[in-house]
Amino acid sequence: MQTTVETLEDHKVRLTVAVSDAEFDKAVDKAFKKIAFEVRLPGFRPGKAPRKLLEARIGTDAARQQALQDGLPEFYAKAVVDNDVDVIGFPEIEITGGQDDGQVEFTAVVEVRPVVVLVGYDSLLVTVEVESGSDEAIDRQIDSMRARGGELTESTRPLADGDYATIDISGSATNDEGESEELDGLVAKEFLYKVGSGNVVPELDEELSGTKVGATLKFSATLGDRFGDRSGTEVQFDVEVKGCQEQVLPDLTDEWASENSEFETVEEIRADLRSRLDLMGKLKAQMSLRDKVIEAAAALVPVVAPESLVAQESRRRLQDLEQRLGQQGLGIEQYLGMAGTEPQAFLDQLRDSATAAVLADLAIRAVVSQEAIETSEAELDAEIIRLAEEAGQKPDKARRNLEKNGYIDSIRSDIARGKALQFLVDHAKVVDQNGEAVDLALPEPATAATVPETESDTQSDQE
Repeated sequence: MQTTVETLEDHKVRLTVAVSDAEFDKAVDKAFKKIAFEVRLPGFRPGKAPRKLLEARIGTDAARQQALQDGLPEFYAKAVVDNDVDVIGFPEIEITGGQDDGQVEFTAVVEVRPVVVLVGYDSLLVTVEVESGSDEAIDRQIDSMRARGGELTESTRPLADGDYATIDISGSATNDEGESEELDGLVAKEFLYKVGSGNVVPELDEELSGTKVGATLKFSATLGDRFGDRSGTEVQFDVEVKGCQEQVLPDLTDEWASENSEFETVEEIRADLRSRLDLMGKLKAQMSLRDKVIEAAAALVPVVAPESLVAQESRRRLQDLEQRLGQQGLGIEQYLGMAGTEPQAFLDQLRDSATAAVLADLAIRAVVSQEAIETSEAELDAEIIRLAEEAGQKPDKARRNLEKNGYIDSIRSDIARGKALQFLVDHAKVVDQNGEAVDLALPEPATAATVPETESDTQSDQE
């Protein structure tokens, strides 16, 4: 089989394929074997009649047409692989010779993945938000630490965020019979609730704020996603405030610091918290840096994202979402209803994200090519070992399975693209919101501070 490849406009190529008479005769032979199951000859079971008898009985035209129908896709696929053509669409095939006899010739016009050249990818300017250990953030952390030893005392002032209310609460909804019934999990007596926590519905915090003991509240609210299959339910709440308490924090002294931390003074605690919060800020910035680098590289792609690739990526993302929702017993319509998103708006968002992903992929592939990035055998072996460990298999068995299913080249490509992304990150100029260069390097492990507890952690410990 001989093939030539001609580059056309609009990211298409024309494959011109010539299949020798001898090679195509193998496809004709397969066609006769297929026909043998349909033609009955005396003395032969279905599928067992020899080719010569079939030729004598029905001729060769039918088998040749069957061979063209069945064989051309195989010859086309072989031509694509042999010539390393990165197709992204379905081909338009036209038979140009050999319909009746002799060498078979055909052309296939097909869209291919654009090969782009990026300019300026090795010096991307990326802005990241770097949070630092501000005095306000440090104060919040220290107050969370003090809250562990805080005491609740009766209060006569109006309730405010951070105070505690003892309440009787009842949430009810209309059932299928049109009757109001209380909902499990939304009925409690003498329930100690922290105002501003948002642990039931936001409307409860709004209603409690500014009230005192003896207040009775009636309001309605729609349950959110955290209520699972009851999300979206309209609930009527009846609340009685039976007690109000405020939290009194211990005095912020060096004595308190030495008794409640590994440090001797409040200033040492503040210095440690500042270091930890600075570290967290760098970690968050590092996580956002890769996304911003990809976005910046994608903006350099000089072509429009091919519609076929955008459609493929949109379908992949939609199928992935449907699978994840299905595991939760939900469908797309339910999901959109819960999110309050119109179907067309959802499709537009899906297409936008798919388009961005396609351009990002083209950019990364361009960097791989322009920087001649390759995957070493050691890197491939390491990745196979990692995949084997995840699957609970021995590396040799995992490799055999990957080779059998044709995934090795894909793994090589993934590794190379990962190295290309790291190249972009390493060569990017990173600045903060003020345009000042920032250093996101983390301290050495031996001296790095540990990540501090968040305020939500300390609150949940107390509650």
